[in-house]
Amino acid sequence: MPVRISGAVRDFNADDYISPKEQRKMDTFVHYGMAAGIQAIRDAGVEVTEDNAERIGVAIGSGIGGLPYIEKSYGAFLKGGARKISPFFVPSAIINMVAGNLSIMFGLKGPNISIVSACATGTHNIGDAARMIKYGEVDMMVAGGAEMATTPLGIGGFAAARALSTRNDDPTRASRPWDKDRDGFVLGDGAGVVVLEDYEHAKARGARIYCELSGFGWNSDAFHMTMPSEGGEGAAACMLQALKDAGINPDEVDYVNAHGTSTPAGDKAETMALKRALGDHAYKTAVSSTKSMTGHLLGAAGGIEAVFSALALHHGVLPPTINLDNPDPECDLDYVPNTARETQARVAVSNSFGFGGTNGSLVFTKL
Repeated sequence: MPVRISGAVRDFNADDYISPKEQRKMDTFVHYGMAAGIQAIRDAGVEVTEDNAERIGVAIGSGIGGLPYIEKSYGAFLKGGARKISPFFVPSAIINMVAGNLSIMFGLKGPNISIVSACATGTHNIGDAARMIKYGEVDMMVAGGAEMATTPLGIGGFAAARALSTRNDDPTRASRPWDKDRDGFVLGDGAGVVVLEDYEHAKARGARIYCELSGFGWNSDAFHMTMPSEGGEGAAACMLQALKDAGINPDEVDYVNAHGTSTPAGDKAETMALKRALGDHAYKTAVSSTKSMTGHLLGAAGGIEAVFSALALHHGVLPPTINLDNPDPECDLDYVPNTARETQARVAVSNSFGFGGTNGSLVFTKL
Protein backbone atom coordinates (compact mmCIF):
# COMPACT_ATOMS: atom_id res chain seq x y z
CA MET A 1 0.00 0.00 0.00
CA PRO A 2 1.65 3.29 -1.10
CA VAL A 3 -0.39 5.31 1.43
CA ARG A 4 -0.18 4.59 5.15
CA ILE A 5 -1.76 7.73 6.66
CA SER A 6 -5.32 8.87 7.27
CA GLY A 7 -7.44 11.12 9.45
CA ALA A 8 -8.91 8.37 11.60
CA VAL A 9 -11.28 9.07 14.50
CA ARG A 10 -9.63 8.36 17.86
CA ASP A 11 -11.07 7.91 21.36
CA PHE A 12 -14.65 7.60 20.09
CA ASN A 13 -16.97 5.61 22.33
CA ALA A 14 -20.18 4.64 20.57
CA ASP A 15 -21.58 3.53 23.95
CA ASP A 16 -22.09 7.22 24.74
CA TYR A 17 -24.76 7.37 22.03
CA ILE A 18 -25.96 3.89 21.05
CA SER A 19 -26.57 0.70 23.00
CA PRO A 20 -24.06 -2.13 22.38
CA LYS A 21 -26.88 -4.31 21.04
CA GLU A 22 -27.85 -1.73 18.41
CA GLN A 23 -24.22 -0.94 17.54
CA ARG A 24 -23.74 -4.48 16.25
CA LYS A 25 -26.41 -3.82 13.62
CA MET A 26 -24.64 -0.73 12.27
CA ASP A 27 -21.51 0.06 10.29
CA THR A 28 -19.07 2.54 11.80
CA PHE A 29 -20.20 5.43 9.59
CA VAL A 30 -23.66 5.01 11.11
CA HIS A 31 -22.14 5.27 14.60
CA TYR A 32 -20.43 8.53 13.61
CA GLY A 33 -23.52 9.98 11.96
CA MET A 34 -25.76 9.01 14.86
CA ALA A 35 -23.35 10.58 17.35
CA ALA A 36 -23.19 13.84 15.40
CA GLY A 37 -26.95 13.89 14.94
CA ILE A 38 -27.60 13.27 18.63
CA GLN A 39 -25.17 16.05 19.57
CA ALA A 40 -26.89 18.45 17.15
CA ILE A 41 -30.39 17.61 18.38
CA ARG A 42 -29.34 18.04 22.00
CA ASP A 43 -27.52 21.30 21.27
CA ALA A 44 -30.61 22.65 19.50
CA GLY A 45 -32.85 21.70 22.42
CA VAL A 46 -35.27 19.87 20.12
CA GLU A 47 -38.24 18.30 21.90
CA VAL A 48 -40.21 15.88 19.75
CA THR A 49 -43.92 15.51 20.49
CA GLU A 50 -46.90 13.90 18.79
CA ASP A 51 -47.87 17.35 17.55
CA ASN A 52 -44.55 18.26 15.88
CA ALA A 53 -43.02 14.89 14.90
CA GLU A 54 -44.31 15.08 11.32
CA ARG A 55 -42.77 18.55 10.95
CA ILE A 56 -39.22 17.39 11.73
CA GLY A 57 -37.18 15.37 9.23
CA VAL A 58 -33.71 14.00 8.58
CA ALA A 59 -31.39 14.39 5.58
CA ILE A 60 -28.02 12.75 6.22
CA GLY A 61 -25.98 10.96 3.57
CA SER A 62 -22.63 9.32 2.99
CA GLY A 63 -20.38 9.28 -0.03
CA ILE A 64 -19.58 5.57 0.13
CA GLY A 65 -21.39 4.03 3.09
CA GLY A 66 -20.51 0.88 4.97
CA LEU A 67 -17.11 -0.11 3.60
CA PRO A 68 -15.89 -1.76 6.83
CA TYR A 69 -18.96 -3.98 7.04
CA ILE A 70 -18.77 -4.76 3.32
CA GLU A 71 -15.13 -5.85 3.62
CA LYS A 72 -15.85 -7.85 6.78
CA SER A 73 -18.86 -9.58 5.21
CA TYR A 74 -17.03 -10.50 2.03
CA GLY A 75 -14.22 -11.99 4.11
CA ALA A 76 -16.77 -14.06 6.03
CA PHE A 77 -18.36 -15.18 2.76
CA LEU A 78 -15.02 -16.33 1.33
CA LYS A 79 -14.27 -18.34 4.46
CA GLY A 80 -17.65 -19.91 5.14
CA GLY A 81 -20.06 -19.18 2.32
CA ALA A 82 -23.36 -17.31 2.41
CA ARG A 83 -24.38 -18.78 5.76
CA LYS A 84 -21.61 -16.71 7.40
CA ILE A 85 -23.07 -13.41 6.23
CA SER A 86 -24.82 -11.50 9.00
CA PRO A 87 -28.54 -10.78 8.54
CA PHE A 88 -27.65 -7.22 9.49
CA PHE A 89 -25.19 -6.84 6.60
CA VAL A 90 -27.46 -4.94 4.21
CA PRO A 91 -29.22 -2.69 6.76
CA SER A 92 -25.90 -1.94 8.43
CA ALA A 93 -24.13 -0.79 5.29
CA ILE A 94 -26.66 1.06 3.14
CA ILE A 95 -26.31 4.81 3.15
CA ASN A 96 -29.73 5.89 4.41
CA MET A 97 -29.27 4.11 7.74
CA VAL A 98 -27.96 7.17 9.58
CA ALA A 99 -31.12 9.07 8.71
CA GLY A 100 -33.28 6.02 9.32
CA ASN A 101 -31.85 5.19 12.73
CA LEU A 102 -31.98 8.81 13.91
CA SER A 103 -35.61 9.12 12.87
CA ILE A 104 -36.42 5.91 14.77
CA MET A 105 -34.47 6.95 17.88
CA PHE A 106 -36.19 10.34 18.17
CA GLY A 107 -39.52 9.58 16.49
CA LEU A 108 -38.97 12.05 13.65
CA LYS A 109 -41.77 11.47 11.14
CA GLY A 110 -40.95 14.12 8.56
CA PRO A 111 -38.92 13.49 5.38
CA ASN A 112 -36.21 10.84 5.81
CA ILE A 113 -33.71 11.07 2.94
CA SER A 114 -30.06 10.54 2.10
CA ILE A 115 -28.65 12.32 -0.93
CA VAL A 116 -25.51 10.60 -2.23
CA SER A 117 -23.28 12.85 -4.33
CA ALA A 118 -19.67 11.93 -3.56
CA CYS A 119 -17.81 14.72 -1.76
CA ALA A 120 -20.74 17.14 -2.11
CA THR A 121 -23.06 14.81 -0.15
CA GLY A 122 -23.13 16.72 3.14
CA THR A 123 -23.61 20.07 1.44
CA HIS A 124 -26.39 18.78 -0.80
CA ASN A 125 -28.27 17.23 2.11
CA ILE A 126 -28.06 20.47 4.09
CA GLY A 127 -29.08 22.59 1.11
CA ASP A 128 -32.01 20.41 0.12
CA ALA A 129 -33.14 20.21 3.75
CA ALA A 130 -33.15 24.01 3.92
CA ARG A 131 -35.35 24.15 0.85
CA MET A 132 -37.87 21.81 2.46
CA ILE A 133 -38.16 24.33 5.29
CA LYS A 134 -38.33 27.23 2.85
CA TYR A 135 -41.14 25.52 0.92
CA GLY A 136 -43.11 25.03 4.14
CA GLU A 137 -42.94 21.23 4.14
CA VAL A 138 -41.30 21.05 7.58
CA ASP A 139 -40.26 23.29 10.46
CA MET A 140 -36.97 21.55 11.28
CA MET A 141 -34.46 19.26 9.55
CA VAL A 142 -31.48 17.37 10.93
CA ALA A 143 -28.97 17.40 8.07
CA GLY A 144 -25.37 16.59 7.13
CA GLY A 145 -23.08 13.72 6.23
CA ALA A 146 -21.12 10.82 7.71
CA GLU A 147 -18.21 8.72 6.46
CA MET A 148 -15.82 5.93 7.47
CA ALA A 149 -13.77 4.98 4.42
CA THR A 150 -10.24 4.59 5.82
CA THR A 151 -10.25 0.86 5.08
CA PRO A 152 -7.95 -1.18 2.83
CA LEU A 153 -10.43 -0.85 -0.04
CA GLY A 154 -11.07 2.84 0.57
CA ILE A 155 -7.44 3.89 0.87
CA GLY A 156 -6.36 1.44 -1.82
CA GLY A 157 -8.94 2.72 -4.28
CA PHE A 158 -8.11 6.38 -3.87
CA ALA A 159 -4.39 5.57 -3.89
CA ALA A 160 -4.84 3.70 -7.17
CA ALA A 161 -6.44 6.83 -8.58
CA ARG A 162 -3.39 8.81 -7.38
CA ALA A 163 -5.64 11.11 -5.38
CA LEU A 164 -3.94 10.67 -1.99
CA SER A 165 -0.85 12.23 -0.47
CA THR A 166 2.06 9.80 -0.07
CA ARG A 167 3.80 11.94 2.54
CA ASN A 168 3.78 8.94 4.89
CA ASP A 169 6.78 10.08 6.95
CA ASP A 170 5.17 13.43 7.81
CA PRO A 171 1.42 12.81 8.28
CA THR A 172 0.52 16.02 10.12
CA ARG A 173 1.92 18.05 7.23
CA ALA A 174 0.62 15.90 4.39
CA SER A 175 -2.56 17.88 3.75
CA ARG A 176 -1.35 21.24 2.43
CA PRO A 177 -3.92 22.99 0.24
CA TRP A 178 -2.55 25.61 -2.17
CA ASP A 179 1.01 24.80 -1.21
CA LYS A 180 3.35 24.24 -4.15
CA ASP A 181 4.42 20.89 -2.66
CA ARG A 182 0.90 19.44 -2.26
CA ASP A 183 0.54 15.93 -3.63
CA GLY A 184 -3.02 14.84 -2.86
CA PHE A 185 -5.50 14.66 -0.01
CA VAL A 186 -5.48 12.76 3.26
CA LEU A 187 -8.53 10.54 3.63
CA GLY A 188 -10.45 11.24 6.84
CA ASP A 189 -13.40 9.85 8.79
CA GLY A 190 -16.15 11.47 10.83
CA ALA A 191 -19.52 13.19 10.61
CA GLY A 192 -20.98 16.67 10.67
CA VAL A 193 -24.67 17.34 11.33
CA VAL A 194 -26.66 20.53 11.89
CA VAL A 195 -30.23 21.29 12.91
CA LEU A 196 -31.92 23.67 10.48
CA GLU A 197 -35.06 25.47 11.55
CA ASP A 198 -37.47 28.09 10.29
CA TYR A 199 -36.27 31.37 11.79
CA GLU A 200 -39.57 32.46 13.34
CA HIS A 201 -40.13 28.94 14.69
CA ALA A 202 -36.66 28.96 16.27
CA LYS A 203 -37.19 32.41 17.81
CA ALA A 204 -40.56 31.42 19.21
CA ARG A 205 -39.12 28.50 21.15
CA GLY A 206 -36.01 30.37 22.28
CA ALA A 207 -33.57 28.22 20.34
CA ARG A 208 -29.84 28.88 20.23
CA ILE A 209 -29.21 30.35 16.76
CA TYR A 210 -25.66 30.37 15.37
CA CYS A 211 -26.33 32.04 12.02
CA GLU A 212 -28.67 32.00 9.04
CA LEU A 213 -28.33 29.59 6.12
CA SER A 214 -29.36 32.10 3.50
CA GLY A 215 -28.46 30.51 0.17
CA PHE A 216 -27.84 27.22 -1.62
CA GLY A 217 -26.58 26.35 -5.08
CA TRP A 218 -25.86 23.07 -6.85
CA ASN A 219 -24.93 22.19 -10.40
CA SER A 220 -22.65 20.04 -12.55
CA ASP A 221 -19.38 20.62 -14.38
CA ALA A 222 -20.45 18.11 -17.08
CA PHE A 223 -16.74 17.82 -17.81
CA HIS A 224 -14.95 14.75 -16.38
CA MET A 225 -15.58 11.88 -13.98
CA THR A 226 -12.87 12.86 -11.47
CA MET A 227 -11.20 16.08 -12.67
CA PRO A 228 -12.60 19.60 -12.21
CA SER A 229 -13.07 21.81 -15.23
CA GLU A 230 -9.74 23.58 -15.68
CA GLY A 231 -11.18 27.08 -15.57
CA GLY A 232 -13.49 26.42 -12.63
CA GLU A 233 -16.57 27.39 -14.62
CA GLY A 234 -18.94 24.95 -12.92
CA ALA A 235 -17.79 25.77 -9.39
CA ALA A 236 -18.04 29.50 -10.10
CA ALA A 237 -21.57 29.15 -11.45
CA CYS A 238 -22.51 27.13 -8.36
CA MET A 239 -21.26 29.85 -6.00
CA LEU A 240 -23.08 32.53 -7.97
CA GLN A 241 -26.28 30.48 -7.87
CA ALA A 242 -26.01 30.21 -4.08
CA LEU A 243 -25.33 33.95 -3.71
CA LYS A 244 -28.30 34.77 -5.94
CA ASP A 245 -30.49 32.51 -3.80
CA ALA A 246 -29.29 34.42 -0.73
CA GLY A 247 -29.77 37.83 -2.33
CA ILE A 248 -26.12 38.66 -1.69
CA ASN A 249 -23.69 40.31 -4.10
CA PRO A 250 -20.30 38.69 -4.76
CA ASP A 251 -18.51 41.70 -3.29
CA GLU A 252 -20.28 41.13 0.05
CA VAL A 253 -18.62 37.75 0.67
CA ASP A 254 -16.16 37.93 3.58
CA TYR A 255 -15.04 34.32 3.96
CA VAL A 256 -14.99 31.12 1.94
CA ASN A 257 -14.54 27.70 3.52
CA ALA A 258 -13.10 26.17 0.39
CA HIS A 259 -13.33 22.61 -0.87
CA GLY A 260 -9.50 22.84 -0.89
CA THR A 261 -8.53 19.16 -0.91
CA SER A 262 -4.78 19.59 -1.48
CA THR A 263 -4.77 18.07 -4.96
CA PRO A 264 -2.70 19.83 -7.62
CA ALA A 265 -5.56 20.21 -10.10
CA GLY A 266 -8.40 20.81 -7.65
CA ASP A 267 -6.84 23.66 -5.68
CA LYS A 268 -5.86 25.50 -8.84
CA ALA A 269 -9.33 25.08 -10.34
CA GLU A 270 -11.04 26.33 -7.18
CA THR A 271 -8.78 29.39 -7.09
CA MET A 272 -9.80 30.17 -10.67
CA ALA A 273 -13.45 29.55 -9.78
CA LEU A 274 -13.26 32.02 -6.90
CA LYS A 275 -11.79 34.68 -9.17
CA ARG A 276 -14.45 33.98 -11.79
CA ALA A 277 -17.28 34.19 -9.24
CA LEU A 278 -16.06 37.07 -7.08
CA GLY A 279 -14.03 39.06 -9.59
CA ASP A 280 -11.44 41.41 -8.10
CA HIS A 281 -13.15 40.98 -4.72
CA ALA A 282 -11.63 37.48 -4.56
CA TYR A 283 -8.34 39.11 -3.54
CA LYS A 284 -10.08 40.81 -0.60
CA THR A 285 -11.83 37.63 0.57
CA ALA A 286 -10.43 35.32 3.24
CA VAL A 287 -10.34 31.73 1.99
CA SER A 288 -9.29 28.72 4.04
CA SER A 289 -9.31 24.95 3.82
CA THR A 290 -10.07 23.17 7.07
CA LYS A 291 -9.15 19.95 5.26
CA SER A 292 -5.57 20.94 6.00
CA MET A 293 -6.41 19.94 9.59
CA THR A 294 -9.14 17.31 9.24
CA GLY A 295 -8.25 15.58 6.01
CA HIS A 296 -10.96 14.96 3.42
CA LEU A 297 -14.07 13.33 4.90
CA LEU A 298 -15.70 12.70 1.51
CA GLY A 299 -19.49 12.65 2.07
CA ALA A 300 -19.10 14.11 5.56
CA ALA A 301 -16.92 17.03 4.43
CA GLY A 302 -19.81 19.35 3.63
CA GLY A 303 -21.36 18.58 7.01
CA ILE A 304 -18.37 19.42 9.16
CA GLU A 305 -17.45 22.40 6.98
CA ALA A 306 -20.94 23.85 7.33
CA VAL A 307 -20.36 23.66 11.08
CA PHE A 308 -16.95 25.33 10.73
CA SER A 309 -18.43 28.11 8.57
CA ALA A 310 -21.29 28.78 10.97
CA LEU A 311 -19.00 28.83 13.99
CA ALA A 312 -16.51 31.11 12.21
CA LEU A 313 -19.25 33.73 11.89
CA HIS A 314 -20.68 33.06 15.34
CA HIS A 315 -17.37 33.30 17.22
CA GLY A 316 -15.66 35.81 14.93
CA VAL A 317 -12.65 33.58 14.22
CA LEU A 318 -11.61 32.27 10.81
CA PRO A 319 -9.95 28.84 10.77
CA PRO A 320 -6.57 28.77 9.04
CA THR A 321 -5.09 26.77 6.20
CA ILE A 322 -2.17 25.06 7.92
CA ASN A 323 0.96 23.72 6.20
CA LEU A 324 0.89 26.55 3.65
CA ASP A 325 4.66 27.08 3.68
CA ASN A 326 5.48 27.40 0.00
CA PRO A 327 2.53 29.07 -1.75
CA ASP A 328 1.77 28.00 -5.30
CA PRO A 329 2.17 31.09 -7.54
CA GLU A 330 -0.98 30.03 -9.41
CA CYS A 331 -2.93 30.05 -6.14
CA ASP A 332 -2.55 33.67 -5.06
CA LEU A 333 -5.52 34.49 -2.82
CA ASP A 334 -5.64 35.12 0.94
CA TYR A 335 -5.78 31.58 2.31
CA VAL A 336 -5.50 32.56 6.00
CA PRO A 337 -2.10 30.84 6.18
CA ASN A 338 -1.17 28.82 9.27
CA THR A 339 -2.83 30.97 11.96
CA ALA A 340 -6.49 31.53 12.86
CA ARG A 341 -7.69 35.10 12.43
CA GLU A 342 -10.19 37.22 14.34
CA THR A 343 -12.82 38.61 12.02
CA GLN A 344 -15.93 40.75 11.71
CA ALA A 345 -17.09 38.60 8.78
CA ARG A 346 -20.83 38.57 8.13
CA VAL A 347 -21.09 36.42 4.99
CA ALA A 348 -19.48 33.02 4.48
CA VAL A 349 -19.61 30.56 1.59
CA SER A 350 -18.91 26.84 2.04
CA ASN A 351 -17.94 24.88 -1.08
CA SER A 352 -18.06 21.15 -1.80
CA PHE A 353 -17.19 19.58 -5.13
CA GLY A 354 -17.29 15.86 -5.92
CA PHE A 355 -16.45 13.11 -8.38
CA GLY A 356 -18.90 13.07 -11.24
CA GLY A 357 -18.55 16.84 -11.56
CA THR A 358 -21.13 17.60 -8.87
CA ASN A 359 -20.93 20.93 -7.05
CA GLY A 360 -22.58 22.46 -3.99
CA SER A 361 -22.30 25.83 -2.22
CA LEU A 362 -23.93 27.11 0.95
CA VAL A 363 -24.14 30.77 2.00
CA PHE A 364 -24.24 31.62 5.71
CA THR A 365 -24.92 35.07 7.15
CA LYS A 366 -24.36 36.38 10.66
CA LEU A 367 -27.46 37.47 12.54
